[in-house]
Amino acid sequence: MKRALAVLLAGCLLLGTTGVGSPTAVDGVPSDGTAAADRATGTERDGATTTTDSGTERVLVVADADTGESILVVPVSEGTKVTLAYTHSVEKTPVRDVYTVDSRRLEMTAMKFQSFGAGLPSRATVTREGDWFIFDPSGSYRRLPVAPGSVAGHELVVGDERYDLVALSGGEPVELFVAWRCGSR
Repeated sequence: MKRALAVLLAGCLLLGTTGVGSPTAVDGVPSDGTAAADRATGTERDGATTTTDSGTERVLVVADADTGESILVVPVSEGTKVTLAYTHSVEKTPVRDVYTVDSRRLEMTAMKFQSFGAGLPSRATVTREGDWFIFDPSGSYRRLPVAPGSVAGHELVVGDERYDLVALSGGEPVELFVAWRCGSR
C-alpha cells in the first residue's frame, strides 16, 4: 500500500507517493509545508493568482482517505467555489455544500437543500431562495472527509467543472484539501 506525501523540495510543495505510513515531516518541515515554502522562496501569497513567481500552483486535491493517493488534482485560486453536490439519501432531494478556497483551507460558506431531513439543519436559521433553503454554517477545513456513495451520487464542482466523485473514488472515502504544486509553469 502506498501513502501520499507532500514534500518540500527547492522551496515548493510536491505531491508524490512513498511507502506505507502517514504523511510526515521532511527535514523538520510539516507535510503541508506552506509556511516553510513561503519562507524558502520569499513568496507572498495574496491569493490573487493561482501560479506564483516561483512556479508553484495552488490546487485542490482529492485523495484516497486510506492510501492518501491523489485521485484528482485541480488548479484553484483564492475564492474559488468548491461544491459537493449530492442527493439526500432519505428525502431524495438535492443538497449542495458550498466551500470557498481560503488560503490553504476550505471555508464552508453555504448549505443549500430543498427539504428538511436527517442530518440537515432543522433548528438553524435558514433563508429561502426559490426552491432552496440556505443555511450559513461555520466551518473551515484543512482536510475535508467525504464518503461518496452511489445512492447520493456525490459530485464535486470546482468553478465551472463537474467531477463524478463516486466514479473517481470507486465509492471509497476521500479527503479534499488545498495544496501548492511545484513546476506548474
